[in-house]
Amino acid sequence: MALLSIVVPCYNEEATVELFYARASAVCGALPELEVEYLFVDDGSADGTLSLLRGLGARERGVRWLSLSRNFGKEAAMYAGLEHARGDYVAVMDVDLQDPPELLPQLLEAVRTGGYDCAAVRRVNRKGEPPIRSWFARQFYKLINKVSRTEIVDGARDFRLMTRQMVDAILRVGEYNRFSKGIFSWVGFRVKWVETENAERSGGESKWSFFKLLVYALDGIIAFSTAPLAIASVLGLILCVVSFLAIVFVIVRQLVWGGSAFGWPSLVCIILFLAGIQLFCIGILGQYLAKTYLEVKKRPIYILREQGGSLDEKP
Repeated sequence: MALLSIVVPCYNEEATVELFYARASAVCGALPELEVEYLFVDDGSADGTLSLLRGLGARERGVRWLSLSRNFGKEAAMYAGLEHARGDYVAVMDVDLQDPPELLPQLLEAVRTGGYDCAAVRRVNRKGEPPIRSWFARQFYKLINKVSRTEIVDGARDFRLMTRQMVDAILRVGEYNRFSKGIFSWVGFRVKWVETENAERSGGESKWSFFKLLVYALDGIIAFSTAPLAIASVLGLILCVVSFLAIVFVIVRQLVWGGSAFGWPSLVCIILFLAGIQLFCIGILGQYLAKTYLEVKKRPIYILREQGGSLDEKP
């Protein structure tokens, strides 16, 4: 009998854990000829999430949990779950029920009989989100698909079901600075996209502020494109050419008309403009250098504090 592992990252989600398990187990109970294990990853929660997971793992067969030593972020929690998942098929889901468990049979059918290595979910709208946040999200997908060779589908969620072969390929991408949406696409394999409406959280509050999403988007661009470096180089070259032409113009004007090389306010503005461009380009270089610095230190992606639950051997 095949085993399906459902990886569920959790951070301060005591209001949604039980709701998620009740709804997901009702759906998975109807899946034919399939054993299911739930692998909850507590990402250093400060509320009662871990206590709930301990209780759930003690009373329910097939429920396992991992507890990280601190909050490493969702990317690290997903990696930890994938690394500990034992299933022939592995699904990644959010615990807040914005990823409807009712889609699992459709995803599983696409992978088991449709010839796909992965079935993934994308939102067809952003109903319920602030308009400014939705606008920035759409612009991000447009931008990253222009500057990167790795295609990232607009509205793609982390909710997907993958074969063991694809999961093993993702785990081989052991970089510290992780952008899973890009990694899922970069490893390749055949993907079936399933569309769904945007769903509201079942409880609790979103951990993603606008600023965190902005930083996450910048990390994605830096991780999967060197275009910002090229832009900085081209911008510097253009400004050098413009500056040279401006110098020639000032010299010629001075020789022909004389006494025309005045205008210190405009000169100050030009200096400040060029200084701003330089700092901008240095900032781009700094971001890539910072990512390189974190990679070469070879720190672990996460540190496991404890684990428990149903540790039965795979059927």
